[in-house]
Amino acid sequence: MGPREAIPPAGRARRVGVCGSAEEAYYGRMAEAAPLKEFLAKTSFFGGLAGTPVFDRLADMLREKEFKKGEVVLREGETGNSMYIVLSGTLYATRKCEDGSDVRMLLFRPGDFVGVTTLIEMEPRPFTITAEKDTKLLELDSKDLYQLYKQDLKAYVLVLQNINRELCRRLRKAGARIAHLTRLAGLDHAPEHH
Repeated sequence: MGPREAIPPAGRARRVGVCGSAEEAYYGRMAEAAPLKEFLAKTSFFGGLAGTPVFDRLADMLREKEFKKGEVVLREGETGNSMYIVLSGTLYATRKCEDGSDVRMLLFRPGDFVGVTTLIEMEPRPFTITAEKDTKLLELDSKDLYQLYKQDLKAYVLVLQNINRELCRRLRKAGARIAHLTRLAGLDHAPEHH
């Protein structure tokens, strides 16, 4: 977003895609389009799509949303139908413990994406995601993904593969953390067999 444009309030979105159809939109976004395309091409969500018509189509579906420091983006337990790619700023994830306290779990920086589990498993959100500082996100919702599914099944499968790769990476990382915490707690000894 250029310095001459007004910043939309949190929760309000505007399309930020890289392909404008109207002449004024085209010229208005030319300065932004190249850096946005370069940024998206480096994200794991868009892996394997750069340089394809699908890349532009999918990028066109994105809506920019802004959140101020401390604002909740997603709330644990709520249903949702959107995922977000972090464009700028930082987010953190917390999860409620049995005693009601919140535990800080993950940090998300530019290029990371959040909220995808709700799109895949149709279950309530597993974490609360909060803006650690002023943050710009790019939103994609289930309707957008369904539209991609209807238009280009191969591209849809590639996007799901990208999401699955990232979720597997996070699962491996979580497993390593659990092993480390188990060792620190002294619970890493196998029970004796009698």
